Amino acid sequence: MEINVAGFDNVHRTQQARFPVREIAWQPVHTVYVPANLLTASTVADWGAEAAGLLALTTPGEFAELFGGDVHDRVARTLAREPIQDLRIDFEDGYTGADEDADTLRAAEAVAAMPALPRRWGLRIKSFADGDPGRSLRTLRGFLARVVELKGGLPGGFVITFPKVLMESYLGMFARALAEIEHDLGLPALGFEMQVEAPQTILFLQRSPDLVAGLRGRLKAAHFGVFDYTAACGLPPHEQRLDHPACDHARHVMQTVLHPEGVELSDGSLAAAPASGAKADVLALWRRHAETVRHSLAHGYYQGWDMHPSHLVSRFAVVYAHHLATYDQYRARVDAWQASRQEGGILDEPATIKTLVAALRRADLALGLDSPPAENL
Repeated sequence: MEINVAGFDNVHRTQQARFPVREIAWQPVHTVYVPANLLTASTVADWGAEAAGLLALTTPGEFAELFGGDVHDRVARTLAREPIQDLRIDFEDGYTGADEDADTLRAAEAVAAMPALPRRWGLRIKSFADGDPGRSLRTLRGFLARVVELKGGLPGGFVITFPKVLMESYLGMFARALAEIEHDLGLPALGFEMQVEAPQTILFLQRSPDLVAGLRGRLKAAHFGVFDYTAACGLPPHEQRLDHPACDHARHVMQTVLHPEGVELSDGSLAAAPASGAKADVLALWRRHAETVRHSLAHGYYQGWDMHPSHLVSRFAVVYAHHLATYDQYRARVDAWQASRQEGGILDEPATIKTLVAALRRADLALGLDSPPAENL
């Protein structure tokens, strides 16, 4: 007897379109925020040089002891070649300029004069929650128009950060505004990332299963804002930290709602810098930052915010050590599963193997290894 599953084909097609099997793609390990009024054409190089100077305070042996891996030389090469993977020009909380219109043009000119832009770059506009969306959109339009004028088009890798999304409706309003800007300036489709910085945002994410689909591919990423979120939860100042259980809850909601639909996720930042340039103070900062980066990685967040050149050193060191520590073990388990044998008494499930393959691919991308991605399973 044939069982009635009327409508299955339509539902299955919707499933495949909305939750396709996605290849692991390159994702920056960090986003570096620089206030718009402080940006210059040499900012990326300056951050790399300052970070390299701090790295020189330690020997490779001391560095290995601190971060748990032989990554000193790899970090040094990265700081010389690509110290910033994702640059965000900040017109929101970090912005301290007095004339936003003038700083908008100066920031665009600094971008145009950079010898090479990071693989991702863009700007964070003011939040609609501030009550003046016109200000936010004027900055965005003016910045884009000036960059296009100077560069003859919009360089690749551009993304917009849309902060403090306290109302779900702001997302649709912003998407419509982007469409108008694209039309007026003759630009390709603009993507953006939302910042999750309040319990209200977590609430509407849980209640809005069609949020991502409704934005028609514009929502590319979601970044967690540690300090606004913990403040909004009423936590005391000394508990405003990335590894607080309240933050873990918020990030897990983001994973549940957004990750299955292909939205990249990023963790927040450590709001601290070395107390001085002395070696002891720098090492203390690195230890503290390393703890937060490890916490993010353990929770499946492979990107975070970096707010000071010192963070570049500990960020890259922890990320590299994280991937290298398990790479050979993961490779052996995948090879063993493909050969239908046990590895060290472990009986891996197919779902675990898929996770191992994804971890290897993510490591290849983060470490810049030449090995091809492991075959799909």
